[in-house]
Amino acid sequence: MKVEYVEETSVKKSLAFEIEAEVVDREIEVRARDYAKKLRLPGFRPGKVPLDVVKTRFKDQVLGDVAETIVNRVVMEELEGRGLRPLASPKVADLKIDEKQPMTFRAVFETLPLVELPEYRGLAVKTRTPQVSDDDVDREIDRMREEAARFDPVEGRAAAKGDFVMVDLAWRVEGAKGGRDENALIEVGGEGNHADMNAALEAMAPGDTKQVTVVYPDDYASSSVAGKTVAYTVTLKAIKAKVVPAADDEFAKDLGDWDSLAALKETVRERLLAVEQRRVDRETKEALVQALVDKASFEVPEALIERHMSARTESAVRGLAMQGIDPRQVGVDWRQYRDGQREESMKAAKADILLDEIARREGIEPLEAEVQAEVARLAERLKKSPEALRRQMEKEGDLGALRARIREEKTLDLVKANARLDLA
Repeated sequence: MKVEYVEETSVKKSLAFEIEAEVVDREIEVRARDYAKKLRLPGFRPGKVPLDVVKTRFKDQVLGDVAETIVNRVVMEELEGRGLRPLASPKVADLKIDEKQPMTFRAVFETLPLVELPEYRGLAVKTRTPQVSDDDVDREIDRMREEAARFDPVEGRAAAKGDFVMVDLAWRVEGAKGGRDENALIEVGGEGNHADMNAALEAMAPGDTKQVTVVYPDDYASSSVAGKTVAYTVTLKAIKAKVVPAADDEFAKDLGDWDSLAALKETVRERLLAVEQRRVDRETKEALVQALVDKASFEVPEALIERHMSARTESAVRGLAMQGIDPRQVGVDWRQYRDGQREESMKAAKADILLDEIARREGIEPLEAEVQAEVARLAERLKKSPEALRRQMEKEGDLGALRARIREEKTLDLVKANARLDLA
């Protein structure tokens, strides 16, 4: 066997193989015998089809199997023998195979580039001081008041704008299946409702049933009904008035852990400040990564770019699905969307390479205690025991990804600790 190693670019490599004709013919013979044992052809007894017939009538299949067997064997042996670590499975190119002829092909693959790491200590970026205003605190208190609101029954009159009505809904969507929802709570006149639905709900009384046909515009917020006509059957069961508690000491006491509104506000301020500090930290680290990327100059392997493009697209699809939106119904050309992620994916892949190289040079690795702490944090959020979650992560291969995230975050902490941060 002859093998030639070629560095086509700084990241693209290839191995050119020439396999002796004798090796190819022996493999053809083995594969043809396997075929002969299994074939059922008219005029021949089972398992007795002559090899010449097999080689002639099933030449393409036999040669294809032989090529796959030889490629899988010799490529992996050669990669391991040379200490090469491709980023993805090598692709076979220029394959030629026939009886009594040497088999030739190229195995093309990508590796990480040799990185000339820019100076990563002393990077200068702009940042800001985390701040929480009184208005931020008041908005959060208002949100908490809304969550604590109660709905008191209203009797003796019909529904009016501002009321909340409990209804049973049945609907049929033009050109699609219908559905039903019981005890739905809808605000009469609510901004999220179609105007025709708001008009129908006004003046309804408990026990009333109405047929409402709604034609949704093409740009309606919900893609499942945008541009469609929906026929509703609405049965009103009860009318309720929303009562939001006042922002006072009694409200704070009712929440359980505070004896005054001032104490509640202080806790809210601390919580919002912690969130803002994390946000500023993330912004600063993103700016530092961008500064690193801008300073570095090397070829990025296509395999890493493709990996990021796929991950970004899958994340977008999952995000829609988690909102109950069918990604196939949103009018997005997902192939085009994926292609549109190339530039950002290239930057992300470049950042991965740079941070990995910094971690290697600095000897940064996640400590087992750090891994255990992160598993425990995730377990608490998922309401699982740390031991059960760790077993699951080990089984599904997620523990390695967790270690990689911790390693990357520690690397970013080092870069930030040595940066020149200019307050905007």
